[in-house]
Amino acid sequence: MSFNIKRKILSFFLIFIIAALPLSGCLEQKKETRVGIAWRSDQTAESFTATVAAVEEAGGEAVVLDMVKSKDLNYDGEKLLNATLDNGCLSEEAANSIKSTSWQNSNVKEVVGDLEAIVFPGGEDISPTLIDAYKEEDVKVVEGYSAERDVSDYLLMSYCLDNDLAVLAICRGMQLLSVVSGASIINDIPTYFNEMGIEYNYEHRNEPESPGAYRDFSFHDVKLTDKDSLLYSLVKNDVIKDVPSWHHQAVKDIENTKLKVTAIRNTCGVDMIEAVERPDKSFVLGLQFHPEIAVVRGLDDLSICYFKAIVSYA
Repeated sequence: MSFNIKRKILSFFLIFIIAALPLSGCLEQKKETRVGIAWRSDQTAESFTATVAAVEEAGGEAVVLDMVKSKDLNYDGEKLLNATLDNGCLSEEAANSIKSTSWQNSNVKEVVGDLEAIVFPGGEDISPTLIDAYKEEDVKVVEGYSAERDVSDYLLMSYCLDNDLAVLAICRGMQLLSVVSGASIINDIPTYFNEMGIEYNYEHRNEPESPGAYRDFSFHDVKLTDKDSLLYSLVKNDVIKDVPSWHHQAVKDIENTKLKVTAIRNTCGVDMIEAVERPDKSFVLGLQFHPEIAVVRGLDDLSICYFKAIVSYA
């Protein structure tokens, strides 16, 4: 067989192989950009749907995860049995079980699979029983608990931290990240300010004008506190303007934890924590505000950067 004929045959096979590459490449890229969204029962909530939309706008494929269940607790479908208080808060016994066994005795590996990046959206209050040195009266301050989500999120967050998965934790997610890391929590910001004798201006969540009135997000600036931080590398500014905010719980103290505070908001003379990170991990960023809302409402061009960053780690 002549050299020219051999070259033509080789060229034919190369063309065939190259023609197949785009499809193969697309499938591979799609797999690489899959980002997990931590489970919650109400997946129609604005913060949840906005999180999914923001991940997808950033170029990722949002994968809504199944509930992570502890094998030490009993379930009826998606409901915990004998592990909750009357108001839906996780019982102290169940909370202690979760904190002592962590993720090892759960289905978290099956839920996460080969995902390498997880977003924890906002949502319900965290059961105070999961917080170290909680006070019994904290359990009574409630605006909606989900014991099932608390268990699922706690186990999932513990797994992510132990296995160095990329984490973007928003609002409740940041509080959960802080709880798992050993931080203390302000269970109710208005009560916290009232106990200090300070008049609170409700800038972290609008106060309703009347019972049942519509309550939109509150907007305020946050100040970055550390230029040697993941947050600063993303926003490249000392101040983030007009972040959407909606929370009445907050991170109080990170002493004796591996967390680092990277942004604050001075509220009525008190520095409130607005962002935390885990410098001992590759990518763990907690934001008290809601960038996903800014993305879906088209409020700015900056907020998408957090989701592009988590997609790049996926």
